[in-house]
Amino acid sequence: MKMGNSSAVTEFFLVGLSKYPELQLLLLTLCLIMYVIILLGNSLLIVIIILDSHLHTPMYFFLGNLSFLDICYTSSFIPPMLIVFKSGRISISFICCALQMALSLGLGTSECILLAVMAYDRYVAICNPLRYPIIMHRVLYVHMAAWSWIIGCLTSIVQTVITMMLPFCRNNAIDHITSFSTCSAHLTVVIFCGSALFVYMKPKSKDTNSSNEIIGLTYGVVTPMLNPIIYNLRNNEVKEAMKKVLCRHLNLLKS
Repeated sequence: MKMGNSSAVTEFFLVGLSKYPELQLLLLTLCLIMYVIILLGNSLLIVIIILDSHLHTPMYFFLGNLSFLDICYTSSFIPPMLIVFKSGRISISFICCALQMALSLGLGTSECILLAVMAYDRYVAICNPLRYPIIMHRVLYVHMAAWSWIIGCLTSIVQTVITMMLPFCRNNAIDHITSFSTCSAHLTVVIFCGSALFVYMKPKSKDTNSSNEIIGLTYGVVTPMLNPIIYNLRNNEVKEAMKKVLCRHLNLLKS
């Protein structure tokens, strides 16, 4: 059997939320606001972790990686989604589709692995507090974060290549969501993983495209927006570091 894309598909048509033109303006505004919150919140958290030496610990190193991943992950699909909403163009080229698929899969997989790594870090801190500095030394936690990125990238490349080698001989429409440390912190993990599992593991007989799109937006947009808010508002160390950074810069401005 000859392998390859024998149908010579050059573009895909994005369906789903774009089937509701009356919601385009609302979705554009809502997604734009959430994207700005994601960029500002996660960027602020990264800057605070870098500037405050008291936060140079494995937990905050992973948290900084998580914030950077959230920025990259949402930037891989929210700007194209906003362009779709603004222009009304619902098609995407074969190459662009493959690129977006690789980015989304890679960054999403890296985030899942990083969440598991963060869970292990907290397990060691709780169950072996005296040995924690020895177990979670700098070389180990840097390698753990790096391998989260590496495994995510390798997985996405393999999956994307295999997918794009398939023969697209039927409808080239994609039902896409764009048609295109505390209990609260653990809640965002439950939202992210739980909603993703619901989409991919629910019975086919109960499959509804609209619910998939809403749930996809939940773990793709809402969770990255909540992460910096929760870690900032519920974490005293981060709040104290934020006050120090702000006071320091205000004093520099005054002088």
